[in-house]
Amino acid sequence: MSQSLSTKADRPPASRPERQGASLLHQAMARPEVGAFIAAVAIFIFFSAVATPFHHLSSLSTVLYASSQIGIVAVAVTLLMIGGEFDLSAGVAVITAGLTASMLSYQYTLNMWVGALAALALALLIGFINGYLVVKTGIPSFLVTLGTFFVLQGANLGVTKLLSGSVATNDVSNIAGFESLRKIFASSFNLGGVTIRITVVWWLLFVALATWILLRTRIGNWIFAVGGNADSARAVGVPVARVKIGLFMAVGVLAWFYGMHRLFAFNTIQAGEGVGNEFLFIIAAVVGGTLLTGGYGSALGGAIGAFIFGMTTQGIVYAGWDPNWFKSFLGVMLLLAVMVNLYVRRLATRRR
Repeated sequence: MSQSLSTKADRPPASRPERQGASLLHQAMARPEVGAFIAAVAIFIFFSAVATPFHHLSSLSTVLYASSQIGIVAVAVTLLMIGGEFDLSAGVAVITAGLTASMLSYQYTLNMWVGALAALALALLIGFINGYLVVKTGIPSFLVTLGTFFVLQGANLGVTKLLSGSVATNDVSNIAGFESLRKIFASSFNLGGVTIRITVVWWLLFVALATWILLRTRIGNWIFAVGGNADSARAVGVPVARVKIGLFMAVGVLAWFYGMHRLFAFNTIQAGEGVGNEFLFIIAAVVGGTLLTGGYGSALGGAIGAFIFGMTTQGIVYAGWDPNWFKSFLGVMLLLAVMVNLYVRRLATRRR
């Protein structure tokens, strides 16, 4: 009896709640999207203070649309980077998909659905080739996809000029199947008096799906394992090659999806566009807390990174500033985000 009483007396009554609270704080601080969330709040407050139109709901709709245009492909790019690889061809692959669907349907008088599905097949093939070359040759994905970038960029311009006589495709709005595809990829709807583009809905759905895959499925565990240490993952039975190839193909699918949006929103595609967007996808992932070395990150963080991009692009316009400063702002934002993410991770590790 006395031993029982002494044991209870020796126990510090407040220690367990403190540890539980500290544990929850550590878990929150260790989340990859924490730094991005802090940055997003700061940027929102900043532009709300310097740009009055930023408060309007219609402005939020515009910000979300700008975010979704980067965010859709950034979802797959984030997963790929968590898996330890890069894809520098994603930006021009978007244009390749739109050009393929447009020119096939126009030049051969095909239903737009045929052109869109053919473009999807090509996007999957490009992703497969990128992934296959990376896993079979051991060449860094940076170099493989840089080569793909130049191949696609040249083909986009060369083939388009050869078939259409210019660097833009013909108007495809009168081709059968256009309207039904436009409703899927480029429609909009009214919500509380505010116009919402369908890409925003698709973007949020893709983020939710990617988050579920990462946190609730075996494939998600494989992605983290492959990005953390591919040799160790292979040793415990993870199909490293299939995971990496699958991630590259996922980038191809979402690049195709965004390419379809551009085609059915504007009826035509400019062959020279898309260059540089690959860096925006990567920046969204990095700002969202994804490590360049792989094995750490989240789809939600990538979405917050894309939202920061959307706030920045539109906030500069609403503030009436010279848009030429945007790239400088983007570079500063990237450096700050990397430093904040590094600080948050170190802080969380130190307090465990």
